[in-house]
Amino acid sequence: MVQIRRRGLSGRIAATLLTTCIGLTPVAGQAADPPFTREIRFLNPFAAGGTSDLVGRILADQLSKQIGQNVVVENRTGGGGVVAAQELAHANPDGHTILLSSMGILTITPQMQSVPYDVERDLLPVANIASVYNILVTGSRSPIRRWQDLAEMAKDRSRTVTCATVGAGSSQQLSCILFAAMTGGQITQIPYRGGAPAILDISTGRVDVMFGNMPEFLGQIRDGGLRAVAYGASEASPLISELPVISRDGLPGFVIPSWFGVVVPGRTPGVMVSRWNAELNRALEAPEVQRRFTENGLQRLGGSRESFLQQIAADRQRWGEIIREHNIKPE
Repeated sequence: MVQIRRRGLSGRIAATLLTTCIGLTPVAGQAADPPFTREIRFLNPFAAGGTSDLVGRILADQLSKQIGQNVVVENRTGGGGVVAAQELAHANPDGHTILLSSMGILTITPQMQSVPYDVERDLLPVANIASVYNILVTGSRSPIRRWQDLAEMAKDRSRTVTCATVGAGSSQQLSCILFAAMTGGQITQIPYRGGAPAILDISTGRVDVMFGNMPEFLGQIRDGGLRAVAYGASEASPLISELPVISRDGLPGFVIPSWFGVVVPGRTPGVMVSRWNAELNRALEAPEVQRRFTENGLQRLGGSRESFLQQIAADRQRWGEIIREHNIKPE
């Protein structure tokens, strides 16, 4: 409510000022959103063809319709997401550059290695987007049919067991390391710039296994190029419900969460952060987005920025404890 004290002003002048002030003051619930004035750069930390790329392109399609500007996905691979995060950190904080961050970028990598940015100051979380089922896969001709087969092979020092990852600090890397530590085996990591090139080598038998994001495996599983073995997630996906969940099948505590959220550069104005949170939540409610998420085994998240910050804090604490307990190194 605007209050004007009439110190020497006539009632007419006071009324004029009051009318002017009301005209300049946004009505509750009708505040003008900050505008998007040009194309949006949507940085993606992993290679085309993987889960991150899929989530990014589904979002970009919907957001382009909503905000009236093209939202263009730019894949900036390398360092398990460090390259893309560094580019975001150096971007103009005006809301026209955003990043689809993996869980690892915000919660794991900074605890395992030095990164060329301050994850607290330079990366500003906006909204969580999608949760992804962690699943163990191998080639169709592999002798590994149960997760216990992998554990036994990893204990056999007469051979080398290989596990594909997408870089230091990724959930894929933590899956390999934690599985070996909890089963007493030895597994050699083979790093890739994204899930798609790793899948090719697994399907041809050049790499033994991968713990990764289910959406990027679905096509090869359905076509017979990959064999789904078990879930490293807390539960099974309804798309492949018959597979065992490792934590319920003899290895308690082996639960690998995986999610993707959107972040903007530090120092981005609060009004623009709020605008992006609203637009992202609106996009997640769109029927086309819901359909494409469901078909690809993605779980919609969304919600407030505060809830996203709480998720980040919880996962940082959990992974920090695991990293220290098992003395996990980047490579």
